[in-house]
This record gives sequence, C-alpha cells and structure tokens, in this order.
Amino acid sequence: MELEEIKQGILGAVRKAKDTTPLVPSITNSVTINFVANAQLAAGGSAAMVYLPDEGAGMAALGSAMYINMGTLLPIYEKTLPLTVHSLADHDHPWVLDPVGIGLGGMRRELLLFFRKEPPAVVRGNASEIIALANLWQLDSGMAADGVRGVDATDSVREARLAAESLARFTNGAVAVSGPADLVTDGHTTVMSEGGSELFTKVTGSGCALGGVTAVYAAVATPFFAALTAVQAFNTAGREAARRAGGPGTFAAYFLDALYQAAPEEIAGNPFHIV
Repeated sequence: MELEEIKQGILGAVRKAKDTTPLVPSITNSVTINFVANAQLAAGGSAAMVYLPDEGAGMAALGSAMYINMGTLLPIYEKTLPLTVHSLADHDHPWVLDPVGIGLGGMRRELLLFFRKEPPAVVRGNASEIIALANLWQLDSGMAADGVRGVDATDSVREARLAAESLARFTNGAVAVSGPADLVTDGHTTVMSEGGSELFTKVTGSGCALGGVTAVYAAVATPFFAALTAVQAFNTAGREAARRAGGPGTFAAYFLDALYQAAPEEIAGNPFHIV
C-alpha cells in the first residue's frame, strides 16, 4: 500500500464511525471500564460493558464488533469468553483482543490458547505481550519465551515486529504494538505511527481504551485500518492533550476532549511511515 491509500483508509474509518455510531460491546478490565467506554463514545461508537456468559454471547450477536481485554479476570470468564468468541465467529463479527497479563495463571493461558482456534481480527498490546502471545501460539516471534508478562513492556516495539507480523498473518488480521512509536501491521504492510505522549503511561487504562477504540473502527473498516486509525487517533489526541495538561489527571480529561474533537484530516495527517 502507498501512503496516500493508507491516509484515505484512515479518513474513511473516522468518518464512518462518526456517521454510523456502531454498537461495540466490551468485556474489559474492571479497573478501566469507565475510561474505555468514554473513549469509545468520543471516537463515535456506542459502548456496552458486559461480563455474564449469556450477555457476552448476546451482545456479540447484537454488536457490530467487540473488545475483549484479559485484565482482572473473574472465574465466570472461563464460561463467558469462549461463549462470546463462539458467538462472534457464528455472526462473522470482528473482535479485538488485548492479552493483558499473558503468562499470569492457568485460566488466562487456557483462554488465550482457545482464542488461537477462533482468532481475533486485531490483537493490541505492548511489545512484551505481543511477543509472548506469538510464542504461546507457537508462531515465529524471533525471541525465546520467558514466562510471565505484565502490563508494562520490557521489550521494544521494534523487537516485537516479527512477532506482530507472524500473528497478523496467522489471524489474517492486524496487530498493533504500543510504545513510544506505535507499530501496526497486517503481516504484509507495516507502519510506524508517531505522536502521543509519555503521560499515557501515567493514566491507568490508556492501552485498554485504545483497544476499545480499535474495536469501534473494526466495526466499520478492515482490521489493518481499524488498528492504524485507532493508533493515529490516540497519537493525535494525546499530543494535543499533553500540550494543555498539567499532569495525568487533567491529561485524561483533555485527551477525551481532543479525541472527540479531532477531525478526520488531523487523524489521517498524524505523522506515520511505512517500514
């Protein structure tokens, strides 16, 4: 793909999300539910947060796409997540996976192994999570597995490129790797997006919110354009929020304002390049 084609794809995703207000339910980290929902609303989506098995399966059928975040798992998720993913597959609805805390506990591992059979349209995570997921799914990551991964990356975005591309080709979807500069790939075209702010690392749920917004765009665009548009939107809004904020508290508020106010042309025009 050429740069201009990519920009047009981003423009189309932003405009369509705002025009259609897709319903995009989430099963997400209980620590970050509010921030995820508000970010989805700011991007143009309609949010719904669920955790019960029948509600997960039902909303997977009703919604246009879905976000599943592996943080703060509850015992009931052992039933909820497989039923939800089955329903998503049955209705051919895309979903976004955030493999938070990969390597922590047996249930999390078994659920992530289950997702290999019915994979997401987009995987979003930090570099360490993406490398760990590629290893768990026995794909080429370029790095040895080393056990537990937390919410903070110990590997660099560029070190995760091979793992991201392997995952994207396996899922026939896209992968977004968050970092100082963000990597997005469909396994064939790989892009680095710049901008954002270090204050994202001081606000709980920034990555979760990015996953939720990625799912909003997945409802109206291909996996690659969904992942890249969300990253571009966050980098645009994050840069503007950091310019105005005095610290993490005001940054979160200014970020939601900036995400809501960002024009499609601003998001498409955020600096990025093909690597």
